[in-house]
Amino acid sequence: MLIDSHVNLHGPQFDQDRDDVIARAREAGVGMMVEISDKLSTFEATHGLAMAHPDIWCTVGAHPHEAKDHQAVTADDLLALAARQRVVGIGECGLDFHYDLSPREVQARVFRVHVEAARRSGLPLVVHTREADDDMVRILEEEQAIGPFRFLMHCYTSGAELAERAAKMGAWFSVSGIATFKAAEDVRQVIRAMPADRIIVETDCPYLAPVPYRGRRNEPAYVGHVLQALADIRGWSLKDAEARTTDAFFTLFDRIPRPVPA
Repeated sequence: MLIDSHVNLHGPQFDQDRDDVIARAREAGVGMMVEISDKLSTFEATHGLAMAHPDIWCTVGAHPHEAKDHQAVTADDLLALAARQRVVGIGECGLDFHYDLSPREVQARVFRVHVEAARRSGLPLVVHTREADDDMVRILEEEQAIGPFRFLMHCYTSGAELAERAAKMGAWFSVSGIATFKAAEDVRQVIRAMPADRIIVETDCPYLAPVPYRGRRNEPAYVGHVLQALADIRGWSLKDAEARTTDAFFTLFDRIPRPVPA
């Protein structure tokens, strides 16, 4: 079974053909998708997709770009939404110092609120990090010292040192279509060192379409190309890569029942 661990199907890019996109994913062998919350104002749409489709689950949280609009959000607020059916993770949350669409100190404060919600709920934290390696590792290590929580470094393209230190804290990592880009050898080098039992795959659609679809709108149907890239990078067979990433996915997102093989 192919699994896309990070989709943004609630986005306006899919307003004209969302049902067709979901159908194409199923036709391509995608058996499960996790619809990611990027801000609480669109959470009802995110959750609605999960409730409407048996193969879609969802998270709750606010992207660091949106942190400025979530300064009053508490862990209790997130936990109340996380208690709903088919919510399986906290986030996407974290730090993005590339665009700085929210002040950095606000991003950090809102990120820590999400960490608290993950710790208290036991749900995995979906972490976004870009050009913020030093602050990210500091926050993760400080928060782990307060109490353990599980977390996923989503669409990982940051440095090797952050990856190594996050791995020591038990992090999972997700690989995206960036792994197929010709100029992304630094990303592939980090992927080679990731813990083999804690790697999953994603599209992050509608963004980051893999080769041969680069430059187009991304879809969950393309996640097989990401899986093939991971297999090639790690020297695994495609069957082995599928088995490893499936096991890692259900270990991380353990609120999702694993289908029983026919």
